[in-house]
Amino acid sequence: MKWVGGVWMVWLWSVVILCGRRGALGKEEDYVKYKDPKQPVGARVEDLLGRMTLEEKIGQMVQIERLSATPDIMKDYKIGSLLSGGGSVPLQQATAADWVNMINNFQKGSLSTRLGIPMIYGIDAVHGHNNVYNATIFPHNVGLGATRDPDLLRRIGDATALEIRATGIPYTFAPCIAVCRDPRWGRCYESYSEDPKVVQEMTEIIPGLQGEIPNGSRKGVPYVIGKNKVAACAKHFVGDGGTTKGINENNTVIDMHGLLSIHMPAYYDSIIKGVSTVMVSYSSWNDKKMHANHELITGFLKGTLKFKGFVISDWQGIDRITSPSHSNYTYSVLAGVQAGIDMIMLPFNHTEFIDDLKYLVKNKFITMDRIDDAVSRILLIKFNLGLFESPLADLSLVNELGSQAHRDLAREAVRKSLVLLKNGKNANESLLPLPKKASKILVAGSHADNLGYQCGGWTIGWQGFSGNNGTRGTTILGAINATVDKDTEVVYLENPDSEYLKSNHFDYAIVAVGEHPYTETAGDSDTLTMADPGPDTIKNVCGAVKCVVIIISGRPIVMEPYLSGIDALVAAWLPGSEGQGVADVLFGDYGFTGQLPRTWFKTVDQLPMNVGDSHYDPLFPFGFGLTTKSMVTRSVSAGVDRRPYGAVAVIFLLVGLYFQVKRRKLACSWFSPFVLHHFRNSARPSGRDRIELQKL
Repeated sequence: MKWVGGVWMVWLWSVVILCGRRGALGKEEDYVKYKDPKQPVGARVEDLLGRMTLEEKIGQMVQIERLSATPDIMKDYKIGSLLSGGGSVPLQQATAADWVNMINNFQKGSLSTRLGIPMIYGIDAVHGHNNVYNATIFPHNVGLGATRDPDLLRRIGDATALEIRATGIPYTFAPCIAVCRDPRWGRCYESYSEDPKVVQEMTEIIPGLQGEIPNGSRKGVPYVIGKNKVAACAKHFVGDGGTTKGINENNTVIDMHGLLSIHMPAYYDSIIKGVSTVMVSYSSWNDKKMHANHELITGFLKGTLKFKGFVISDWQGIDRITSPSHSNYTYSVLAGVQAGIDMIMLPFNHTEFIDDLKYLVKNKFITMDRIDDAVSRILLIKFNLGLFESPLADLSLVNELGSQAHRDLAREAVRKSLVLLKNGKNANESLLPLPKKASKILVAGSHADNLGYQCGGWTIGWQGFSGNNGTRGTTILGAINATVDKDTEVVYLENPDSEYLKSNHFDYAIVAVGEHPYTETAGDSDTLTMADPGPDTIKNVCGAVKCVVIIISGRPIVMEPYLSGIDALVAAWLPGSEGQGVADVLFGDYGFTGQLPRTWFKTVDQLPMNVGDSHYDPLFPFGFGLTTKSMVTRSVSAGVDRRPYGAVAVIFLLVGLYFQVKRRKLACSWFSPFVLHHFRNSARPSGRDRIELQKL
């Protein structure tokens, strides 16, 4: 029986070894490389791509509007991305928590797919998180271009990213880096400037949105750092700001040299700074639709510029390859994908697109290599964003939405964006800064007490809103009331008639007029006139009272007929939610520093007219801007009012030492270093202090 026992032991050990091997093998089979955050991103992309079916790959290339989506649709069609169009919200006045809960609900559908690939949610946060109630609304890009302050743009990007992430969104369709060459274009306020150099400088918003590329990392590779940052999108590639007569989505007629020297430079900067995505323009270049332009998208952007992120279409952008739109959709899908577009913002007809693209691949009209290129780029950005590790948003950042710190930053941006075009009817009669203490002042104009007009398009709704209930903020009237002396009587009448003005005495008047909100094609204009009753308000008020006129507009408008009757003129652009920044400068708490980001024409017959043109004869030239000095002394570091005690102390010290030296005739070799050290480490003396020092 011994041999039986021996056989039994051999059998037992064999079972143990076999089970152990199976256990080890099971662990190996359980390991999935693309789910391992310790693996290089490239290896994770390659591993995941190798596991995907054609249907799963095509699903990643689809972006649909939230109204077209359900968790089941996300799961069944393996949808790669969702977006909110302008005004598309979970509910009216939705909170950050409402947004987070909605997006997480969709995300759970994506995570329940075979491979669990998270979707990426995008939104047009183009001047702050502007779709969301209670968000900080920053000045539109044209105003930011007037600041000439790239560091400010970086800080705005940082604040905007926090507010976007507060709502559970990791991706914004911003910045717009168009170079608007004709103010008749309805999107001109989305452009920082007519000058490509200024637009290049303003791309500093990208490191603000995405984070700074670490030292030692490769430049030009898409990079997003941490859960407080978002993927950015440079748009609209390319030439969108150069269309004939400024007509939206029209044809840009320019040679390659002009395209590269005017419209392309900001893309170089954006890619070097690691921008994650690029959106294609609706417009055409020399009659070739950009959404079908293989030469520029694949050849130049992906080839010459080595862009590694993904290229996304605009809203129904491939539909518009044909005229009329969507008239040959299969061809549009073929042309758009072959041109090099990786993600298609459909945003509604996902089944049609999926069926057409699947047909085109299976019948070898589109190669599998092209599909793999598109999907690998999309997956790269999703891995960069950390979506595989943290696909569901939480409520940890909800208090960042509309925070006081962000509103203070927007207020600073407003101050720096204001351009003073006229100050007094002659050089000896400056009106600004205005005195805070007066008997009675008049505030007039359709834009003085209208937050919607102040914010412009792309705010809460796609085309903006009118009135003061759309979101939270401070109107210009509210800012004036908060700034003037408590004994100053402020009278507000939107459009006072001449009889009323004759029967009342006002020390001065502030008139705010301009354009009503618009977006895209709705803003195209051949006349560029201010909205009624603006001209009558200017005529009535400025004909009777010393007045400063504030223009609220997305671009220069016709002003020459009214200029002679105006005492002071301010271009405030579309300042956003923080109107207090306007009052800060009007009343001298801060000086005017803004410079025109674009040429202010005399008549529309001159257009297009940009700096350097042979027929250049502007009302106010590019870069123009009068300055005033602040009437308040501030700490450089804190940016708050304080008395110049440090400088006064230095004066007394100098006086005392002067008489000591005179009396004792001492060699004060220790004196100069001491004084220098004090000045380097204290507030700069005010103008009056500097005069006293000179006297000493």
